[in-house]
Amino acid sequence: MIPNILAISGSTRPGSVNEQIIRWLATAYRSQAAISLYDQIAGLPHFRSDLIEEKAPEPVKTFYGLISQADAVLICTPEYVFSLPGSMKNALDWTVSTTLFSDKPTALIVASSNGAKAFEALQLIMTTLGARMPDDARLLILGVKAKVTDQG
Repeated sequence: MIPNILAISGSTRPGSVNEQIIRWLATAYRSQAAISLYDQIAGLPHFRSDLIEEKAPEPVKTFYGLISQADAVLICTPEYVFSLPGSMKNALDWTVSTTLFSDKPTALIVASSNGAKAFEALQLIMTTLGARMPDDARLLILGVKAKVTDQG
């Protein structure tokens, strides 16, 4: 049985470079993993610490369910102003009071012009959430626009 991997793009732009990378990986590794793209990150409401888990809004409960059901998670995000995009940080904030990422196999890709600060921040956040991230499951792609085209 092949693993079910939930891929989350930190970009809200349809057809973004990060989405292209996820789609390429889904195709290239389709015989080894079922990679499904979560493309509703822009629809998550702003995080409220008083509305967690069972009190969470339906889009958040759906997000929780997808993470819970996945065998592993892949996060692929750009860097905006030396940090994570607000939508990505918001999505991760919703999981802080849960155990959804505790020991969950997780791969990280930061694909941006620079990306070093977002890469550092994402690793810190995911470590705090308890995600299991081997060193070989972390990738920083610098100058991504020169490396990814519509063909891959």
